[in-house]
Amino acid sequence: MPYIESHPRRVRGDAVHMTASEKKASEMAHNSEAGLNNPCIQVRIRSPANMDCSYELISEEARHKAIEEAFLTPEANHFISTPEVMEMENRLSLWLQAGYPVHLIGPTGCGKTSLAVHVAKGLGRPVVWINGDEAITTSDLIGGYSQMQSESVRDNYVHNVFKTKDTMKIEWVDNPLSLACKYGYTLIYNEFSRTKPASNNVLLSVFEEGILELPTKFGEDRYIKVHPDFKAILTSNSIEYAGIHRPQDALLDRMVGIYADYYGYETEVRIVMEHTGISQDKAEKIVQIIRSIREKLPDAQKPGTRACIMIAKGLQTLKDREDLAIDFKQLCIDVIANKTCSPRDMEEKKRLVMESAA
Repeated sequence: MPYIESHPRRVRGDAVHMTASEKKASEMAHNSEAGLNNPCIQVRIRSPANMDCSYELISEEARHKAIEEAFLTPEANHFISTPEVMEMENRLSLWLQAGYPVHLIGPTGCGKTSLAVHVAKGLGRPVVWINGDEAITTSDLIGGYSQMQSESVRDNYVHNVFKTKDTMKIEWVDNPLSLACKYGYTLIYNEFSRTKPASNNVLLSVFEEGILELPTKFGEDRYIKVHPDFKAILTSNSIEYAGIHRPQDALLDRMVGIYADYYGYETEVRIVMEHTGISQDKAEKIVQIIRSIREKLPDAQKPGTRACIMIAKGLQTLKDREDLAIDFKQLCIDVIANKTCSPRDMEEKKRLVMESAA
């Protein structure tokens, strides 16, 4: 039987008695005015570059895109495909397709990162990126709660009786590892060995059981089943370099290791030419000097292919600057001086440049 209001009463313009349907319609109208039915949500986007946080209203689809863009990988520009490079590329792709994470190990400046980015892009899936360092924690890999929202509801169904309900809502923000596991992205973990081993323990179950555990969550949300398209490429400097940690054996046992050494002479020449547009004869001279110096220095001080590119760019800039009186040998000395520990060491590097460039 429908409710018929025989004695309508209103307090401050609002009806005191309402049917269930009227009450529901009133609540929906109130929520709509408050923006609670808005499909947009408020999220925090954190930029790895400056770690600043900002809040804005975006849709769920835009939210995923914004989070992905916050961890964009650098572009692998000027990538050179020679037989030597393709052999490394094929080995890396094979193990990824076989379902194993790949650990690229090698000296600084040998092209590990460029190779990792190139292979990851070739998989045809979105790529997320993280740089390892001493300050990295498990939360930097998997994510955490970004903000807390307080919601109060005041019920004055009866004009002289008030009920107040407070609700606390917290929002979880995914970081690179949880994004990659959840949606089947490719994870590039650069400088993996610079992160403390304890922070990487979360990778054990990801690589072996295909389960990502989120320690700060509860119930069913605590575990993420790793997407079948998930891939991981990790890069590390050789153990002789300072500022790195030896990963735990249990984790190394779950991945394939590929040692990436300096490329051969012809490949290095082509890389320098592609990156700088320098002529072949000048590129050959630069590579010859750096390779000669590389053979005479200890592992931690060996200049890589990146040093060749830097010298070539300096030479190109010098050509456009007629006001600068800097010779080619000084350019070479400036580039390799960054790994110098004493004046005596600097004199030795100068001597090596003079001999190699003679």
